[in-house]
Amino acid sequence: MSKTVHILKLCVGADAVEDLIDWQRSRAALNPDGLPHHVTRMWPRRATEVLNGGCLYWVFKGLVLARQRILRLDEVVGGDGILRCGLVLDPDVIRTEPQPRRPFQGWRYLDPSEAPRDLPVRREGDDPLPPELSAALADLGLR
Repeated sequence: MSKTVHILKLCVGADAVEDLIDWQRSRAALNPDGLPHHVTRMWPRRATEVLNGGCLYWVFKGLVLARQRILRLDEVVGGDGILRCGLVLDPDVIRTEPQPRRPFQGWRYLDPSEAPRDLPVRREGDDPLPPELSAALADLGLR
């Protein structure tokens, strides 16, 4: 049986989870299959483990706040002719407990035992807590 591993990636250009959701909705229609994807330079060496239930965990301003299941890896050739990896994602963005992360370049593997837990689904009309407040509550064990 194959182990599962996740990928951790900075969400550059987005200040909040809502920004990621809005961007993916506007770009998803441009993909042939209608699914959001994120193109990265490096192909995961642990692709089998990533595709065994792995997720892409998104870091916003130093905090992991959301994840998306990785459905498949597509070869993408850039305008420069270089082969890249397209992480094809489930359109459902799942919010997670805030987890601090230092800045890094590219992406990193994330062991499932180190991944933040999912937050409960919000009720319609609930306002999201600011990430800093949500992280403080999590530190106190209240969220």
